[in-house]
Amino acid sequence: MGRFEGKVAVVTGAGAGIGKACALAIAREGCRVVVADIDGSAAIACTAQIASEAGHALALAMDIADAQAVAALFETAERQFGGVDLLVNNASAMHLTPRDRAILDLDLTVWDQTMATNLRGTLLCCREAIPRMIARGGGAIVNMSSCQGLSGDTALTSYAASKAAMNMLSGSLATQYGHVQIRCNAVAPGLIMTERLLAKLDERMQRHLRRHQLLPRVGRPEDVAALVAFLLSDDAAFITGQVVCIDGGMLAHVPTYADGGNSGGARPAGHTADAVTVPRG
Repeated sequence: MGRFEGKVAVVTGAGAGIGKACALAIAREGCRVVVADIDGSAAIACTAQIASEAGHALALAMDIADAQAVAALFETAERQFGGVDLLVNNASAMHLTPRDRAILDLDLTVWDQTMATNLRGTLLCCREAIPRMIARGGGAIVNMSSCQGLSGDTALTSYAASKAAMNMLSGSLATQYGHVQIRCNAVAPGLIMTERLLAKLDERMQRHLRRHQLLPRVGRPEDVAALVAFLLSDDAAFITGQVVCIDGGMLAHVPTYADGGNSGGARPAGHTADAVTVPRG
């Protein structure tokens, strides 16, 4: 028996990357999963992989910024699988520079689009999930934040603000609905090498981020999925209202580590002094 036998989950942005890894991880432990993604073909491919492993999943193409589409998503989950126990809010929008820039240069259209997807979309999904979880005696929600929402940067202003707000949204949800057995936590990834990120980062950018990590490899979507599965499971039954970093130690050290300064230790192999703004999470 898997940890999620008898459970139903909705995973947004599940067509690729971290979302797909999360959907696969919980499906392998018995969960029935609604795979939602703006890319319908990607969602279908994910459900096909789940089915090939004897899991149960349903694919839906939808945009979480659309309130009617979100309502239809959860109505479908309830109609097809009987309800909703678990929610992973992974879908997000990231506009790399030059569009999501420093405050004075920021394209306000990008700000509005980012907030509509990352923050409003997450809120819409939570609002649809909570009554259905209450009807089933409780549930668990994981919101996909980012290390970008925990530290300042020279760009990606909209993205960072949306993720910081998501952290507080998660804490508010945990506070307001813990009494009805609904837990909510946020996960903040660092450098997780998804296909989308790999296409945007050249080797110089990757090297810049790696020199700030304490561990000698980049993260994988499966690393995040393992953490998400834990937080959704009864193994984490007393954990709620937390923002959990999974960043290889990127935010855990003082600047002298990456600079190879007066720490008395040797600089890790491959560490250089490149300076460039790159996305995390």
